[in-house]
Amino acid sequence: MTFRPALALLLGLTVTCAFAQSAADLGAGSQRKAATWPLKPDATQAQAAQLSARFLTRFHYDAQPLDDAMSQKIYKAYIKLLDPDKVFFTQQDMDQFAPDQTQLDDAIWNQDLTVPFGIYNKFLQRAVQRMSYARDLLKGGFDFNGDESYQYDRKDATWAKDDAALNDLWRKRTMNDWLRLKLAGKGDDDIRKTLTKRYSNYIERVKQLDGEDAFQTFMTAYANTTDPHTDYLSPRAAEDFAIQMKLSLEGIGAQLQSRDDYTIVFSLVPGGPAEKSGKLKPGDRILGVGQGDSGPFTDVIGWRIDDVVNLIRGKKDTTVRLEILPADAGPDGKHEVISLVRKKVNIEESAAKKKIIEIKDGSGVRKIGVIDLPSFYSDFGARSEGDKDFRSATRDVAKLIGELKTAGVQGIIVDLRGNGGGSLAEADSMTGLFTGKGPVVQVRDARGQVDVQGADNTTPLWDGPLAVMVNRGTASASEIFSAAIQDYGRGIIIGTPTFGKGTVQTLIDLDHYSQNPDGKPQYGELKMTVQEFFRINGGSTQIKGVTPDIAFPSNGDAKDFGESTYDNALPWTHIAPADYKVEGDVKAYVQQLDGEHDARVATSPAWKLMLDQLAQYKTMRDQTSVSLNFAKREAERKQQDALQASFRDRQKAIDGSDAYLKDQDGALDDGLDPGERSLKTELQQQKDAKDAPDAQLREAAHIVSDEVDMLKTDPKAATVILPPGSDYLAQLVVAAAQKPAAAVTSAKPAAAASATAAH
Repeated sequence: MTFRPALALLLGLTVTCAFAQSAADLGAGSQRKAATWPLKPDATQAQAAQLSARFLTRFHYDAQPLDDAMSQKIYKAYIKLLDPDKVFFTQQDMDQFAPDQTQLDDAIWNQDLTVPFGIYNKFLQRAVQRMSYARDLLKGGFDFNGDESYQYDRKDATWAKDDAALNDLWRKRTMNDWLRLKLAGKGDDDIRKTLTKRYSNYIERVKQLDGEDAFQTFMTAYANTTDPHTDYLSPRAAEDFAIQMKLSLEGIGAQLQSRDDYTIVFSLVPGGPAEKSGKLKPGDRILGVGQGDSGPFTDVIGWRIDDVVNLIRGKKDTTVRLEILPADAGPDGKHEVISLVRKKVNIEESAAKKKIIEIKDGSGVRKIGVIDLPSFYSDFGARSEGDKDFRSATRDVAKLIGELKTAGVQGIIVDLRGNGGGSLAEADSMTGLFTGKGPVVQVRDARGQVDVQGADNTTPLWDGPLAVMVNRGTASASEIFSAAIQDYGRGIIIGTPTFGKGTVQTLIDLDHYSQNPDGKPQYGELKMTVQEFFRINGGSTQIKGVTPDIAFPSNGDAKDFGESTYDNALPWTHIAPADYKVEGDVKAYVQQLDGEHDARVATSPAWKLMLDQLAQYKTMRDQTSVSLNFAKREAERKQQDALQASFRDRQKAIDGSDAYLKDQDGALDDGLDPGERSLKTELQQQKDAKDAPDAQLREAAHIVSDEVDMLKTDPKAATVILPPGSDYLAQLVVAAAQKPAAAVTSAKPAAAASATAAH
């Protein structure tokens, strides 16, 4: 879990909450109080900061003293969290903060957070000033006939000299907001109305930031300074993290979104109380929340979305009442009151899923199963309590493997693209579903002691052709799984180099170590790095990640995303290999499979379209500024429009679809921010994104299909690639015995053979 910095909360425009969830019964007075400026730290926060420091300076894997040197690093990280684009503070502010750089360690040790809170208060003041200035500029409009430009990528920019210089930056920023809407066809009156509302909403969001936000931001800066993956989690953030790991919650099963002064229902969880009731629907506006059958309603208009969620959450089988303004009713429409009983809600959207891709070629149709795993989740609480039905990624994937085998698949792809990790234990056990019993990962602690961890299941559930898809977003536990599959020779790794996170974190409940008499969570948790993991071959995924056996084109984000981009990442190293036995030698045939892949994509319209779109994405991403001249921007937009039209035509020629183009980075800009489009539009965009053609996944299925053909036509390849004693291998032997000998020894298709030779 990564904390969203204050600027992201401010400028992100939408704060889409997790599903209404909880484990505590909350009354109408349980919400956070309205922020009173200037914000001031409380004693609990000061104690939590000092307690965190004690752990970080003694038990962190790379423990570092909290001194003046560390204070300067924390200061740098804190300012970056608050103002990463240098659009709120000026160089004059930086000069004013300069003496604070070496005071943050003292603030923590002395339990006096006045200095970091003072910086946060200045941020709040500056944010309101800048937004108010931008709003005032709208009254006069702008002249777009000049030759000015706006630099929107400011990560490497210097601080504005003073208020006058920063005002000029905001003038250009506001001009660009206006011009985006103008290019999208909006008239001046509509533009002025849209931007006035946008900036006013910004200001209101700033005014809702409170002491908890200030403390969370500061502690995130400290935690991230020790290493990139150590985090501080407030009690609320800790609860959300637990929900992400177990993929279940107790609540009504509704995803909420903040729009203007309202909290609206964005979507309903299938099978949840809200969906089953038939009383709540997307677009409904929540005006008030009441507890139980008769508790008083609390008016939540204008509230922060997390405060609204805090009221809706509650224990399983308790009642919550919602006062709503139906989606189809006007502002003065009739209010309705609905009563819902909270239940356990499973978040299936984030769980493992399966599908089957059929690959047709000259030798018939191959069924390739795909298991999409977004994270390595596990309900630790239910497991520790002895619940036999506890939720876990391994259990879900095992079930899916069984279903795919029943469906007659001949190969399986485990899709880990974008899987940022999760439970180390789940990575171990899930590897065993494909390798059987044996070591999976080596873990070294701060004392240098190495522990070899592995899977306990003696027999794999799938021992046939296997591929693992990875990309730059594949990290941590996903890299452990991918590396083990590669080291065992058990499958082909396909995609782009992974993230490069080779460290292990543990959760420390600070309340457990505090003098907290009532037991109510108030100090939060530390997600602290305590170990480093290594591949069973002795190498590390730290920095380097996992290198695919067959490389796919990259979107070029490696320079901005990944472990290598962190200044304080641990270095790569290695240890002695574990005692393990390679189960196959798929790499002996990777060159042949890669050659067949190259030959196929060379004439694939879908692949060529993907490459052209990637090139366009890189071009757009590499830009750091835009012209503020209407004629120039209009010409650029027409050029972009023509390019997108050609993309749509090419996609329609391939499969008759253009849905995926409606939600891509290269699509035409409508000038609106998230939450400003209609709910119907946003829901459709989500659907289009899910339904988008995936050229890389389909090509991975082709590669696995090639392997299936190879195993069936080349007995030697089958004995080299598949594990000894493999059920899949036994089935191939039986099938071969039932066919004429010529079918077993037939040569590869001519195209594939020539491709191999050329490669």
